[in-house]
Amino acid sequence: MRIDLFDYELPGERIAQTARPRGSSRLLTLDRTTGAIAHRSFHDFPDLLHAGDLLVRNDVRVRKARLYGRDEKDRVVEIFLLRGDAADPRRWAALARPGRRAKKGRLLRFGEDLTATVDEVEADGRRRVTFGRAVDDSLLERIGNVPLPPYIRRAAGTPDFPADREAYQTIYAREPLAVAAPTAGLHFTSSVLERIAARGCRIADLTLAVGAGTFKPVTSEDTAGHRLDAEEARIPPLTLRLVAETKERGGRVVAVGTTVTRALEAAARAEPGPAVGDLVFSTDLFITPGFEFRAVDALLTNFHLPRSTLLMLVSAFGGRERVLAAYEEAVREKYLFYSYGDAMFMS
Repeated sequence: MRIDLFDYELPGERIAQTARPRGSSRLLTLDRTTGAIAHRSFHDFPDLLHAGDLLVRNDVRVRKARLYGRDEKDRVVEIFLLRGDAADPRRWAALARPGRRAKKGRLLRFGEDLTATVDEVEADGRRRVTFGRAVDDSLLERIGNVPLPPYIRRAAGTPDFPADREAYQTIYAREPLAVAAPTAGLHFTSSVLERIAARGCRIADLTLAVGAGTFKPVTSEDTAGHRLDAEEARIPPLTLRLVAETKERGGRVVAVGTTVTRALEAAARAEPGPAVGDLVFSTDLFITPGFEFRAVDALLTNFHLPRSTLLMLVSAFGGRERVLAAYEEAVREKYLFYSYGDAMFMS
């Protein structure tokens, strides 16, 4: 499909720049069958679920992946860590900005007497860097910054606010494997989850390590020319069993976000293997209109960027014309968009 079919106009002031109290967002609901739209509060979300439904969350934690160092001329360089080397905790794949200050062979210095050497610059601009010592999550917690997406603007020299360190993380986050938050989950509070359970809905988790590819712009003119970066996923046997039981009993599998949707739909297409341990796999599943959803029956999500792969997934689920009509309605009603914005529920 043509990429321009997923465009829409969004005034800049509708892009949320700061987090609001968790659970206080607005909620637009879209009936996929009729196209009916309603306006509610996220506090109402449990009332939209039914006994026998299964809510599936992405429990990944966001790593403090953004580091600020200085080059040999004492100029600031931003290093965005993407993925560590399992065999050598000193080595990482990373992005650099400005790239001219992180050329091959350059030495960079960070806090706590940490240094790094740029080993390689790949064709897509990614760097391979080796630090002077192991870089683990405890070190990143001390010297790293929250990897906020580029549309959340912060003043020069202030990469994040103290509030971001809590707000850009779900309350059920566990292992730090992601460089971007599964933002649909940011709305949940403990009381909302308790009300969901009280309605007779079950809650299950999976882990998809959200990568920087989630912000990768689509530069081709057609969806056929775009490829997603692969991301690692892990689904526990209990979650797989609950999904199967829910489908068999006629309940709905409710995905919290596009990351859960991609993980569950990729798992539904995986070759069956031995039923021992977690299902661990890598997926670059690109969901666009015409996709056959086998696992997910309802989707909670935020509002996404024009021409983005996330909007394409949402359009595949809710119908492109109906989703874009809902987005136009959200703009008219002054909803807030993107990571710190309001939510949308499609069923």
